[in-house]
Amino acid sequence: MKRIAIIGGGWAGLAAAANLAGQDIAVRVFEAARQLGGRARRVEVQGIPLDNGQHILVGAYRETLRMMRLVGVDPDRALLRLPLELRLAGGFRIKAPSWPSPFHLAGALAMARGLTTADKLAALRFVTTLRRAHYRLDADCPVRDLLDRHRQPDAVRRRLWEPLCVAALNTPASIASAQVFANVLRDTFGGDRAASDLLLPRSDLSALFPDTAAQYVRRHGGEIALGAPVRTIEFAPGIGWTVEGAGPFAAVILANAPQHAATLVSDFDELAPLVRELSALTFEPIYTCYLQYPESTRLPFPMVGFESGTVHWAFDRGTLSGHRGLMAAVTSASGPHEGEDHSAFTRMAHDALATVVPGLPQPQWARVIAERRATFACTPNLRRPANETAVDGLFLAGDYTASDYPGTLESAVRSGVRAAELAALELGRERANA
Repeated sequence: MKRIAIIGGGWAGLAAAANLAGQDIAVRVFEAARQLGGRARRVEVQGIPLDNGQHILVGAYRETLRMMRLVGVDPDRALLRLPLELRLAGGFRIKAPSWPSPFHLAGALAMARGLTTADKLAALRFVTTLRRAHYRLDADCPVRDLLDRHRQPDAVRRRLWEPLCVAALNTPASIASAQVFANVLRDTFGGDRAASDLLLPRSDLSALFPDTAAQYVRRHGGEIALGAPVRTIEFAPGIGWTVEGAGPFAAVILANAPQHAATLVSDFDELAPLVRELSALTFEPIYTCYLQYPESTRLPFPMVGFESGTVHWAFDRGTLSGHRGLMAAVTSASGPHEGEDHSAFTRMAHDALATVVPGLPQPQWARVIAERRATFACTPNLRRPANETAVDGLFLAGDYTASDYPGTLESAVRSGVRAAELAALELGRERANA
């Protein structure tokens, strides 16, 4: 029986593999690294299992939650679920009451601290206008321009919309896609109340899905090859696909980074437009600084934001995963910090934490992890490739593929599931013609 090859063992590739394995379709995953997870994976720091970048989920990530359950991860145990609540250094706070949608958002804005009554009414008018338009814009534009058009006050922009934009799209509001931002608001604020809940990982990201997904695939007869870089893929009529000489395979799913996928398909003449699309993508970084303080050190809330300065968010890993006194300071998107050395970024992270933790001592140790291609830059009218290519039996999976979501874990998982569905159809056609 022919198998399906999946190149890349990140969240998209493993979602595809688990989806196929659950249908008793044989798969083989090729992963160049020695561990799974791609750009959302475990790293060891001072003997502690941490992450290459801090990620959060929201209740609207239904496909991610479904796939976690499929492979045997209980989201209720693996994730800390909190009603939507954003706190910024300086006193801003917005918290959604346990009311049905959309009243929970109106209640959150009405009770928000750090905004005037005029600010709250402006924010509510903005959301109401988007809702009436079904969150569809006449034309895409930068988020900054959308906020200008709807006359959002400076305080609302700095304390609500711009932090949400960077957190969701990993792209500055000055260049981020307003339509994709509206899509995120649609699914979080426009869905049921639970859709806006914050879901904060209690474990490292590899344990959250990739490791258990790999176990699930193996239990269902699939193969996971680590330390297995792929440099060539070939197709022979009547035989099928070969990957690094292995095969034949009925179909191939490219679930690796777009720049690597472009290299693999560069010899296929009919895929020249795809290569141009993939090569045109640009990327945004995520910088994470882990700082270990005395065990008694805590943040006032598990996740705290900053409306100014280099650091965007800080996470209390003690509250989340039990590593008491350990903080993660995160900067999403590009900026001047990319030109600084890690010691300078550590000082920035410590100074930001000191604004919310009085009397904060110097850290016992610190480590900066820079994921320079963490996500694609989610800019207006960006052309993103479909999961199906112009070559039969060859599919794409990754957070960068066409969808109405930015580069998130949810979009990666959704793309993997969709690519798996297409590959399964290809396998079915091949069997029918055999």
